[in-house]
Amino acid sequence: MRKKLAIFDLDGTLLDTVADLAGATNYALRTLGFPEHEKEEYRFLVGRGIYNLFRGALPEGEKSEENVQKMADLFVPYYNAHMCDMTRPYPGITQMLSSLSKEGIALAVASNKYQAGTETLMKTFFPDIAFIAICGQREGFPIKPDPAIVTGIMDLVEGITEEEVVYIGDSNVDMQTGKNAGVVTIGVSWGFRSVEELSAYSPYAIADTPEELGRIILG
Repeated sequence: MRKKLAIFDLDGTLLDTVADLAGATNYALRTLGFPEHEKEEYRFLVGRGIYNLFRGALPEGEKSEENVQKMADLFVPYYNAHMCDMTRPYPGITQMLSSLSKEGIALAVASNKYQAGTETLMKTFFPDIAFIAICGQREGFPIKPDPAIVTGIMDLVEGITEEEVVYIGDSNVDMQTGKNAGVVTIGVSWGFRSVEELSAYSPYAIADTPEELGRIILG
């Protein structure tokens, strides 16, 4: 069935952000005198919002809320200044989004990245593509896998049904989010997590390229 609304995760789905996230988190750790992590380790630390990222990155015995807040105070201004240093869209993503938009599919983003960072990245890398909503982590709103971010976007499209919506992401958090929202869920194999992790949640499909993803969404 052809979909009317495609909602995308951001990090690991539309953009390869891991190097800049690693750089900013390591900067905060280094400044506080804690050990840093290799870039590849961050593929498994990101995806549940920055505060959970900090809890995962801090060493055992140092995961206090005070240290988490210290990490945030260092991370956010550094990341704001460096979030586009190495971050890039995955090959074929921009063309796929443009094609879906031209076919009349409504597009949106639902991310656990803080709202200001989400908006900056989307405006920087996809300035010519229209999205009906760009939603990140916001004060007072639950983060994924709570489905509220998806259902809130659906409320913007009058008369839409769950069967007409697809949620796309690269992690177990995304697969859970789509299922919790009752919409069709598609995994992408080019992101931060493994196909095995995605398959464990029985998504409708796992796309290996943006071109394949576009064909699935268009039915």
